[in-house]
Amino acid sequence: MTIHLMAKSKAALAALAAFSSAWLMTPTFAQDLPITSGQQATANDVAQKGVPLSDLAPGAPERYTVVSGDTLWAISQLYLKTPWRWPELWGMNKEQIKNPHRIYPGQVLLLLRSNGMATLRMDDGTGTGNVAASDVNTVRVSPKNRYEALTDNALPTLKSSVIEPFLAEPIIIDAAEFAAAPRIVSAQEGRVLLTRGDRAYARGQAGAPLLDDQDKEKIYRVFRTAKPLKDPGTGLVLGYEAVYAGKARLMSSETTAEETDADGKVSTAIVPARIDIVLAKEEIRVGDRLLPEPPRQVKTYTPHAPQGSINGRIVSVYGSAVENAAQNQVVVINKGTLDGVDSGTVLAILKNGARMIDKQDETRPLLKLPDERNGLMMVFRTFDHLSYALILDITDGVRVGDRLASPR
Repeated sequence: MTIHLMAKSKAALAALAAFSSAWLMTPTFAQDLPITSGQQATANDVAQKGVPLSDLAPGAPERYTVVSGDTLWAISQLYLKTPWRWPELWGMNKEQIKNPHRIYPGQVLLLLRSNGMATLRMDDGTGTGNVAASDVNTVRVSPKNRYEALTDNALPTLKSSVIEPFLAEPIIIDAAEFAAAPRIVSAQEGRVLLTRGDRAYARGQAGAPLLDDQDKEKIYRVFRTAKPLKDPGTGLVLGYEAVYAGKARLMSSETTAEETDADGKVSTAIVPARIDIVLAKEEIRVGDRLLPEPPRQVKTYTPHAPQGSINGRIVSVYGSAVENAAQNQVVVINKGTLDGVDSGTVLAILKNGARMIDKQDETRPLLKLPDERNGLMMVFRTFDHLSYALILDITDGVRVGDRLASPR
């Protein structure tokens, strides 16, 4: 939040600034986002000397006003040829932007060039990019307090609406975990397919009944049978992707009931738990599995190059039966946390070079053209051996099997 209070001197203004700074850094409101030591070192280096003019993007604006809807990735694209090099953009203005994740609409950025180097400054109203806080003697006062949420206005790295739908939907698990998950065993009136508003019945597996044993309501995600994800190079199964179908609310626990037949014989029957379908992305079926809804997490991603060399492949295109992917689509890659990949890792997509016969050579040798860079992707969710990545920029279609490498 921004607080506007009365102040009559520089001392009062300084006290207000100190209070605001401390208040903004409390756990409730601060954006606790990772900045690695390598990114910090890069920014410190650039803060001292700037970046070479040759690294600037063609047509980098001399003056730019940040607007609502901007992202750090988009602004980096305006100024740098490689937007994943955001620490350099931050380093160009590190004196004024202490936290690179706190850039807001309305701020004006100035591009300054000198001795073959470029720096970026925030305009203080003079058009020079100099900070003149020490020259402020009087601040006009207002009898009113105004509150404004800063965390809602700070620019995200990427548009969260592009990634958020995939944070809860796709899940990679092993076959044993999926087999042990509770399953839908029946629906009312003998229905085969279920949709939003329908009542169904479910039970746990392996002696673990489905229980409504908490004060707050239990929400489960509904998944279809998991499909294997194979490495395009080796053919090995790296994991199983469960297909997201919707959500269900647990209405009552699974129990048992005793029944007596005509001969007086007593038997015990399982009474399945009641569930109500509250969201259906596609038709839900008997046999689908239930996994607990995880707590909602708001993430901001920091694009960065991988620490070492990466030689990966695209395994599949999420939510599609075809092998081609376009910009802003999500793909699965055959690299995960055990390979040094984390959220925010940016990778270059390489288009497989064509094979051809050199007909001008009498021996007719087979030629394999070099792989060419086709675009960029950013990892946003990782597992041990697999990760989900968002395609950011491409020049041509992306296919399952395409190679991945460091963007450097």
